[in-house]
Amino acid sequence: MAFARLSRAHRGGKLPLGLAAVVALIALLPAPTAKAGVSWIVNGRGFGHGVGMSQYGAYGYARNGKSYRFILAHYYSGTSIGKLAASRGVRVLIEVSGDDVGFSGATGACGKRLDPNRSYEAHRAGGSVRLRSSGGQLLADCGRKLRAAGNGRIVISGATYRGALEVVPTASDAGSLNAVNALPVDQYVKGVVANESPSSWPMAALRAQAVAARSYALTSQVGGNGFDLYNDTRSQVYGGLASETLRTNDAADETKGEVVRYRGEIAQTFFSACSGGHTESIQNVFFGPPIPYLVGVPDPYDSFCPLHTWRLRFSGAGLSARLGGYLDGQLKRIAITQRGASPRVIWARLYGTGGVTRIRGDQLQLALGAYDRWLNFSKVVNGKVTGNGGGESQGGGVAQDGSSGVAPLN
Repeated sequence: MAFARLSRAHRGGKLPLGLAAVVALIALLPAPTAKAGVSWIVNGRGFGHGVGMSQYGAYGYARNGKSYRFILAHYYSGTSIGKLAASRGVRVLIEVSGDDVGFSGATGACGKRLDPNRSYEAHRAGGSVRLRSSGGQLLADCGRKLRAAGNGRIVISGATYRGALEVVPTASDAGSLNAVNALPVDQYVKGVVANESPSSWPMAALRAQAVAARSYALTSQVGGNGFDLYNDTRSQVYGGLASETLRTNDAADETKGEVVRYRGEIAQTFFSACSGGHTESIQNVFFGPPIPYLVGVPDPYDSFCPLHTWRLRFSGAGLSARLGGYLDGQLKRIAITQRGASPRVIWARLYGTGGVTRIRGDQLQLALGAYDRWLNFSKVVNGKVTGNGGGESQGGGVAQDGSSGVAPLN
């Protein structure tokens, strides 16, 4: 998951997963009201879930001469690189359309020969899909699925993709259609890498991203109606042919068919933008069973990430309001009662004026609007820092201090 799926502060490249926009917004956020009383500072690290490969960490390793094989072995403990025995395909949801799905570039669909220079449309009729000309003339009844293919490329709603188009009725909406791009996984990877890592990054980082993207696609299928994967951060960011670049395509071609394997099986290669300096074990983030190759590891080059460290500020009333659904009364102090390996917050106690409650790390992150769950709290009373309001902190990990940016919030 790319939650990732992300790229950040590198010279001459775009910041993955919109991180550039996030960093730019930091300076625009309003400061807490300047009055005597209580306020809170939250020092944090990282951006994303922190499981598996850190993209900025991979960038740093590549800049320091490490190979993509080294990078993948570091972030996915005990794994190796293997080769697919045969070509595998994926189906990516491009859009859920409430209208007809227009396409061109096809030489055939539903048993009919088509002119690739002409436009056609998929039209829903009850539980079936019909092939029509762009002018609405019925050409064929395709049954439950329309499949249109050309000479290796297809234009779907104005954008060009490798592979073919498949259209099925949307199960959850009686009037909509799922437009799906069906293609070999190696071609899919070309439409992913440039959207997950800047093409200017070292080739070792791009190759690592290509192998991770291929492995993730084959192990993280969502079982949708006619599709395996989303084209956004719910799976991986996939932009089709227009998003590809020469360098990222080279990385995909040079690793063609390669996947990360653990004990003979393809590994589910989670990745995110940056870890804050240490990745996290998967059970501490998604609260499922441990996975041997998804354990927290040091991430020494994560400092290249612009959100390696960050800071949020809240007024006392503002933080209490954000925690309102989990807090009894007004917040007096926060106690981190369990941390992970990184040390991201797993559980915390909220001491309110009306009593004590518990909150899980993911809930705390969401309530705060924080970039990650690596959090440390300082309470400020009348301008003086008083610690975390008297709360204890238990669990493993190192203390967080410092910040690369200040994001004041009310």
